[in-house]
Amino acid sequence: MPLLTIFKVSARYSFLAAHLRWLTSLLLLTIVAFAILATNASAADTLKKSASKFNHNNTGYILSDAHTQASCESCHTQGIFKGTPKKCESCHVQGGRASSTAKPTRHIPTNLTCDTCHKVNNWANATFSHTVVAPGSCATCHNVSTGQQAKPAQHIQTNASCDNCHKVSAWLPANRFNHSSVSAGSCATCHNGSKATGKTSNHISTSASCDSCHRTTGWTPATMNHSGVTTGSCATCHNGSTALGKSANHIATTASCDSCHKNFSSFAGAPMSHTGVTPGSCATCHNGSKATGKTSNHISTSASCDSCHRTTGWTPATMNHSGVTTGSCATCHNGSNATGKTANHVQTTASCDSCHKNFSSFAGATMNHTGVTPGSCATCHNGSKATGKTATHLPTTASCDSCHRTTAWLPATFSHSTVTVGSCATCHNGSTASGKTARHISTTASCDGCHRTTSWTPATMNHAGVTPGSCATCHNGSNATGKTANHVQTTASCDSCHKNFNSFAGATFNHTGITPGSCATCHNGTTAKGKTANHLPTLASCDNCHRGTVTFTGAQMNHTGIVSGCANCHNGSFATGKPGGHPKTTADCSSCHTTRTFSK
Repeated sequence: MPLLTIFKVSARYSFLAAHLRWLTSLLLLTIVAFAILATNASAADTLKKSASKFNHNNTGYILSDAHTQASCESCHTQGIFKGTPKKCESCHVQGGRASSTAKPTRHIPTNLTCDTCHKVNNWANATFSHTVVAPGSCATCHNVSTGQQAKPAQHIQTNASCDNCHKVSAWLPANRFNHSSVSAGSCATCHNGSKATGKTSNHISTSASCDSCHRTTGWTPATMNHSGVTTGSCATCHNGSTALGKSANHIATTASCDSCHKNFSSFAGAPMSHTGVTPGSCATCHNGSKATGKTSNHISTSASCDSCHRTTGWTPATMNHSGVTTGSCATCHNGSNATGKTANHVQTTASCDSCHKNFSSFAGATMNHTGVTPGSCATCHNGSKATGKTATHLPTTASCDSCHRTTAWLPATFSHSTVTVGSCATCHNGSTASGKTARHISTTASCDGCHRTTSWTPATMNHAGVTPGSCATCHNGSNATGKTANHVQTTASCDSCHKNFNSFAGATFNHTGITPGSCATCHNGTTAKGKTANHLPTLASCDNCHRGTVTFTGAQMNHTGIVSGCANCHNGSFATGKPGGHPKTTADCSSCHTTRTFSK
């Protein structure tokens, strides 16, 4: 047999021999154990029989509930009875002398005795008494790791100890929350209507944190903090229902409360904002009752306050004169209430507004001379107070208003009433005032000889100063009326016949310059009076008989050229005819009468 095979067989038998020895030893140990147990059981029975007769109360430790069912050896280990501890924690502890239930590793950390919470009748259902728990130590038990009831996920966010709110007598309901350790401004994390009471439906519209107004010691009454209130939303609360609203005598306005009330602790002492006040309604407040009204020396006016006073400042006022009663300026502009007339003011009793139309400034007044005393112009128009006479002004002592109108300085209507007669040319010289035109009548007479002082034209011609015989220099049909087309043909001057200078009619004809024998050129019944119907039939010139140039009457008949035909005139109609006793004859007068008288 090979060596290796022999070795293997030998090894196998050695293992079997060793295993057999181990089994034999185990059997012997089992027999001994059963013997010991039988002995102990007998001893236990003996102990039990003895215990049933033993009164454990005599030891000073009364067995009750679960302890009555426990075996004696579970407490009295190693058969030792004397000196057995009586406190729970002596046995109920990890690695203790007794094999009793010990504190688990996550037991509530406490120095109290077990029986403070645990009852001998039911160890598991402990009734914990928080009366001896150190204040502020709740979270050492009430946390997720211990398995005890901890803060739920929706618990109020706080670092405060549980016992700030929760009572040891009952976890719920929690007492009034102690907000002392709540982070400022975090109220809404709880007071959102879910975790805790949130804003009511009629709450003030605001984005401010709850603790801006509400105290942590008491939800109400709140001390309102207006810092987070939306501008202009005051009336959503201050409406008389939610919060104090306008009083019955409040200023009539649609403006928001915060336009005026800036002090949120009190409504008093509000700086009035007139922004939303209806224009013209000032007097509804500024009546001396609700707000300051007109003073006793206030300007007399029915205009609204805001016509003059600015809403940004009562004074200084920008006076609006639109509502001032006409003519009442002096009630204010008297030097006391408002600026009055200066020392060098124009002397007048007229109202200020007669001249001063610009109510922003007295400057640039349009002078109203209505109330100025006639003749007193020079008291102002002296070159100092107002414009005076210019260097080229007419030399006169008359008052300005004699010529100048009070409505306009120019053009002046000159009043010649005080001008010295005959002094016209001192002004009417072409420089100071209009002078004679180039075609003016040649005369040395004074202007007022013809021209009226009330009107330059038409002039009433005064021929007194006209050079005799110079009429035609004017009466030439251009400068003045000339001879008419049917005028008497003559080279004589106009004034030879026309003596009436107001009219050409009724001229006393001067025949001095008339050519002898030319009478009929005028006295033809058209130009001038001609022969009448019953005139002597003759071809002789008028001036043969008519010697009077003023009248035709008293003509001396010139028979020089007459030869026969006397009866043509001497017929008792045209001229003396035969008298009643004249001899009857048909002979011509010239047959007998040879002279200009019938006497011969």
